[in-house]
Amino acid sequence: MYMTANATNGFLHAENQWTNQKLTHPVSILILNLMPTRRDTEFQFLSGFNHLDSDVDITFMYPYTHHFKGTSREKIETDYVCWNQIADRHYDGLIITGSPVEKLPFKQVDYWDELQEIIKWGQTHVKQQLHECWAAQAGLYLDYGIQKRLLPNKLFGIFTAVSVDHESPLARGFGAGGVLRMPQSRHTEIILDETNLPGDLKVIATAPQSGHMILSSNTYHTTYVTGHPEYQEKTLANEYYRDRYKNLPINPPVNYFSDPVSGTVNYSWKDASKKLYENWTHLLVDKKVGISL
Repeated sequence: MYMTANATNGFLHAENQWTNQKLTHPVSILILNLMPTRRDTEFQFLSGFNHLDSDVDITFMYPYTHHFKGTSREKIETDYVCWNQIADRHYDGLIITGSPVEKLPFKQVDYWDELQEIIKWGQTHVKQQLHECWAAQAGLYLDYGIQKRLLPNKLFGIFTAVSVDHESPLARGFGAGGVLRMPQSRHTEIILDETNLPGDLKVIATAPQSGHMILSSNTYHTTYVTGHPEYQEKTLANEYYRDRYKNLPINPPVNYFSDPVSGTVNYSWKDASKKLYENWTHLLVDKKVGISL
């Protein structure tokens, strides 16, 4: 049975493009939306979580110290919250999205100091954090000192995990035919020796071409996902055609188009993304009702 995702704020909520339902005891999730395509990202998370087995309330947050280029400052201040406004609240989960700043050194990102504060705040004000793409690299650097490096070419496409820790609650459903596939769209990778992992960091899933896909930490109550499980069917195609239009160097996303000529997409990661978000949300539900993990 599918449950419901409500938007407590955001552009889609303000423009009546997302219909909320009356919920009883929903899981509360705060999303720091760092993506430039904010409306698309809102829709991706809302529609994705709308098909899980737990009711959720989603609140969208922006970095107050960021200098916006494509979004009106007035609008985002009206339709989103900033950390200072909710710092005294508690949420079940915190998701931090990717961001198109991965080529910059961490400390050159204009909201870097604020991001550090938000991640640190999350350790005492949320039950679980989920960091995606660049945010996963940032979180691993802040939590464990793990560095990143520039890739020779953009990692772009759909990649399948060949090594999965089936003992992890994050990996439930990825055995016996359940394949873990994930979109990747990044120019950098983490530098990590899997034979000498820091602290209690665990590698949950790895793919040959994309490297580590999912990592987790009990100490920091955080899941680090190096890709974009929220991406929907046409997201990588839109990125590909956008970069081609700008005459940027870009190859077609691998393992993505079933027919490159017509642009038909093989939406092969849909079930895996649903399962991954469901598994992560179960961590929130279990802690909400007092089940220790």
